[in-house]
Amino acid sequence: MRNFTKEEFLSGKVNLHIHSAFSDGKADFKDILESAKAKGYEYISITDHNTVEGHKIYQDEILIPGVEFDCWFGYVYIHLLAYGIDVHNEELAQYMAKTKAETEGDIVRLFARRNVPKLIKAIHNAGGIAVLAHPACYWALSLEKLVKKLIDCGLDGIETYYPYPRFRKIVKFHSAGDVIKIAEKYPQLICTGGDDFHGEKF
Repeated sequence: MRNFTKEEFLSGKVNLHIHSAFSDGKADFKDILESAKAKGYEYISITDHNTVEGHKIYQDEILIPGVEFDCWFGYVYIHLLAYGIDVHNEELAQYMAKTKAETEGDIVRLFARRNVPKLIKAIHNAGGIAVLAHPACYWALSLEKLVKKLIDCGLDGIETYYPYPRFRKIVKFHSAGDVIKIAEKYPQLICTGGDDFHGEKF
């Protein structure tokens, strides 16, 4: 997946962080896709929590297969986005939710026990890239050290253009500016973005 520009995200042409009713979003997967096409989006990714069931049903030239995994990395609870994956890959399937509650319940998802280095390897083996979601939210003493450790595990990208909506406006331990500085310091990281949509009408 190529590096997108800040302008593409801000102009409403690209949104790579969207949730549907297959996880904790309210909108129908197909409705999101049809609305995005009607509005002239160039690329979107529906990144439901721990599931790719929607992508097994719907494919489109503007739709990048994606998923958002809940993980613990040491003492830090993180969300890891995977893009461009083969949604039928058997190795990656081991990391998917086994119940609907694992896709929508915040408390249930807190008990996720995914090994991050092995998950990143599985994402790569499924043809995808691994991207750290909304980095400013993580309770890490040093965000840069967290990112560096993840790079050592094979991290490919960082979600740089993210509006920090809803409760994330309050629960932030670092600034969006910190994330941009880290992305600039590690230019090998692909910069992505999206608005973390969970609503009824896209």
